[in-house]
Amino acid sequence: MHRRSLCALAAFAPMPARAQAAPLVVFAAASLTDALKDLAAQWAAQWAARGHAAPRLVFAASSALARQIEQGAPADLFLSADEQWMDHAAQRGLILPATRRNALGNALVLVAPAATARPVRLAPGVDLAALLGQGGRLATGDPAHVPVGIYAQAALTWLGQWDTLRPRLARAESVRAALLLVERGEAPLGIVYATDAALSPRVTVIGHFPPESHPPVRYPFAVTRRAEGNAGAHAFLAFITGPDAAATWRRFGFTVA
Repeated sequence: MHRRSLCALAAFAPMPARAQAAPLVVFAAASLTDALKDLAAQWAAQWAARGHAAPRLVFAASSALARQIEQGAPADLFLSADEQWMDHAAQRGLILPATRRNALGNALVLVAPAATARPVRLAPGVDLAALLGQGGRLATGDPAHVPVGIYAQAALTWLGQWDTLRPRLARAESVRAALLLVERGEAPLGIVYATDAALSPRVTVIGHFPPESHPPVRYPFAVTRRAEGNAGAHAFLAFITGPDAAATWRRFGFTVA
């Protein structure tokens, strides 16, 4: 075949498809589940044409995620539900400090199954043990490591109830697991975030813990050390902490820093 014919064939040969970048792996606190799935879908719709796959989202308690990153799990971003576990990651050199930002806020509430809900004023002197009834347990995250449980311990201490209720806690592995115990009627009361309670028709918020009763519920986000040169990781963090994402976070009940 003549050289000119070969060139003509090459000109009409199909071009190889653009290689799609590996999906980002985002480790995120369980309470971010619904809002972050929504934002990830928005991101995928905007970035698919540029060769970026939808992020892979991994949800669990912040403590579990931080420890997994410490053990070498391939996370590109870490979205924590409290500053303590982001500090843990920072002290071990697992995140890029310059990318860390307090992105969101939340509130702490007391919930009960919708069928048995009665309003409670959460102030020092309230008798939560009586509300639990004989043998009833208070569901929340494990205060030894789960952020919502850490906030709950502080709030119960402020109320003067910690020593009484500590042995009656149903210590869940995440805020969503604690909420599920109340939804199923396995616990008559639970301490969860307002955003999680708002998503469940099977529970009712019966009391709001005053802001002064516990440290502020803050969500720090950061790019991990392993993703330092990953432009997509930095772009995704900018997207979920930027003005375009703010309306989505607010729609799910978060406050935007």
